Amino acid sequence: MAVCLRWCRSKRWALVFLGALALPFAVEAHEVRPAYLELTEVSAGRFDVLWKQPILPGSEPGIVRRLPLEPRFPDRCFESARTLPDLTDSALIERWTIDCGEREPSEADLDVEIAGLPRTLTDVLLRVRFHDGPSVDHLLRPEAPRAALSSDAAVGVAVPTYLQLGVEHLLFGFDHILFVVGLMFFVRRPLQLVQVVTAFTAAHSITLALSSLGVVTLSQRPVEAVIALSILFLAVELIRGAGRERSPMVRSPWVIAFGFGLLHGFGFAGALAEIGLPEQARALALLLFNVGVEIGQLMVVGILLGLLYCIRTTRVRVPGAVTQMPVYVMGTVSAYWFVERVVSLLP
Repeated sequence: MAVCLRWCRSKRWALVFLGALALPFAVEAHEVRPAYLELTEVSAGRFDVLWKQPILPGSEPGIVRRLPLEPRFPDRCFESARTLPDLTDSALIERWTIDCGEREPSEADLDVEIAGLPRTLTDVLLRVRFHDGPSVDHLLRPEAPRAALSSDAAVGVAVPTYLQLGVEHLLFGFDHILFVVGLMFFVRRPLQLVQVVTAFTAAHSITLALSSLGVVTLSQRPVEAVIALSILFLAVELIRGAGRERSPMVRSPWVIAFGFGLLHGFGFAGALAEIGLPEQARALALLLFNVGVEIGQLMVVGILLGLLYCIRTTRVRVPGAVTQMPVYVMGTVSAYWFVERVVSLLP
């Protein structure tokens, strides 16, 4: 590890990798967010449905795009009532009631499918509260968009699902990945790497818990705009020269990591707020989601160090102009995200 860190300071291949990482994400930073489907059985065969799906900003201010997702239920179910949808900063929320009547002995209590899910990268957390049985959670994925649920087989809240959601949110949260990767280019010693990772983890854990438990809440759109600004700050520091001794990023990178980590924690909380925490196990689900985020973060750091070591063995010389270009790409992408998110705040 120490060899990799020393090499990163003297060679510029690392910056080429950073630019390659940034390029595919120049359009969407948060295109992968979990959807949430809750069904509450109010009487035998009758369910209140809550469907919350993520939205994407449109090409023009004030225009939003919804993912092509639609819950589907057994043919015996029919819609009996529906309310007007609600639109929040990050989700479209719909509520209606379905009446499924009596089922055949060979049928499950409820057969649920999300149409269009295989064509996306989104997961759907399905939560069913049976009238005469416990609640059950099920994670629907693009490769498995259908689930047959029964009150007899319900085993309570499957909180390990939150561990998986935490890992996926970090790995598909491209702005968070760019920030973590950018931090690593200011690290000079193995001890500094430990300090930076620990500081960032501690900081986002604090604000994630405070926000998820309702102690401190911030609007998600301004938070995401400032997160983009934090990446732009790192890019500017890299362009000015990561080796400047007077740079605060060189002298105390863990302090910067902690400060911006507090902000990124509110970003993580935004994704968790879209699906909510199970009432029966709020603390455990929150802990597992946070551990999942940390696992995803360590995966990114480990993969980067491994790639840097492999690149080092090639000993290929790269022109200085080529190695500097990815830093400008990182700055351009983050500036684009910042402007886009600020514009989305305008009425």
